[in-house]
Amino acid sequence: MTQIRTDTVMHTEPHTLPTEPRTESRTEPSTEITQRGLYFEELEPGVRYAHRPGRTLGEADNTFFTTLTMNPQSLHLDEHAAADTEFGQRLVNSLLTLSTVVGLSVGQLTQGTTVANLGFEQVTFPAPVFHGDTLYAETEVIAKRASASRPDDGVVTFEHRGRNQRGELVAVVRRVALMRRDPANSAAEDGR
Repeated sequence: MTQIRTDTVMHTEPHTLPTEPRTESRTEPSTEITQRGLYFEELEPGVRYAHRPGRTLGEADNTFFTTLTMNPQSLHLDEHAAADTEFGQRLVNSLLTLSTVVGLSVGQLTQGTTVANLGFEQVTFPAPVFHGDTLYAETEVIAKRASASRPDDGVVTFEHRGRNQRGELVAVVRRVALMRRDPANSAAEDGR
């Protein structure tokens, strides 16, 4: 027989789980909170968001991303050839760096609240990223405006900045995104 612990009561049954939980000692949550990004109305120009945790990029991450995207650049794949460069070692693919810096912002800013990316601009990589570096990201809302063609959405310009574990700036990119308006506010404004 297997002993199965449910709440604070011990049951002894032959390899089965209880079909009904004991309700006398359980409390059901009264509120459920679903993680989401911020709606258009919640994003204010000049506000900077620090995204944590960071992400350490390893050799496997870099090799997988580089080969997955069909990039045969020896700076990313060939340790022997990269050793003869000014960097003395392989570099993390800059598009992996870019993707990670933007990706670190999603849970806090755009998860479930973005409609689409409209474009990326002013992409720079001021310092290299190497295997074992940890990226940390921050995002500043640069501008926002109502969408002329989509009244339930707005256009937001973000500037994402990535830094390594030493605080060195390694990536900067501006991203323009179509963001959802808060449905509660839209319904109230429309009298729905």
